Amino acid sequence: MSSLHRAVTTVARLLAMFGGIILSAAIVITCLSILGRTASTILHWDPLVAAFPGLTKWLLDIGVGPIRGDFELVEAGMAFCIFAFLPYCQVTAGHASVDIFTSRIGPRGQRVLSLLIELLFAVVLVVIAVQLKGGLDARIRSGQTSFLLQFPIWWAYAASFAAASVAAAAGVYMAGIRLAEMLAGRALIETGEGAGH
Repeated sequence: MSSLHRAVTTVARLLAMFGGIILSAAIVITCLSILGRTASTILHWDPLVAAFPGLTKWLLDIGVGPIRGDFELVEAGMAFCIFAFLPYCQVTAGHASVDIFTSRIGPRGQRVLSLLIELLFAVVLVVIAVQLKGGLDARIRSGQTSFLLQFPIWWAYAASFAAASVAAAAGVYMAGIRLAEMLAGRALIETGEGAGH
């Protein structure tokens, strides 16, 4: 079981790292677009245009300004990132938990509670993946594109569906692990610390 868990954790970690790259790119796009928008506003400032008409026109002509379609890119990237981080969080038990009441129940009660929580997560993640698949199919059929960049909307749905499918598989896997732990009466894998409060 540890080699399977290692493989699942590795896939989840790689997906989370890829999600981190996409998130970083979205941050850079947002920052550059804000800087470009600010620069464009400054370059349209009447006293600057009067003092340096050739320079301001040249800078605007070469494209100094906000990144075209920045909102579309960030929106598509964020949808993917959310689902890209979920599998790793699921496999490492990294979800936030509030242990005010549960810290007083015994180990068996903790295992039952962990199983119920993992089952709930698995069901929710599977439902989300199924719904995303339905949305993906509808977007492919409609041929809908983004407003500015005109890229097919289904691309973002496909990326999100792929990551959500991995999250759903991780949720089902972890529910299976928690069931095996409850039946065995002991922990079979190391649990993450989570963000307990």
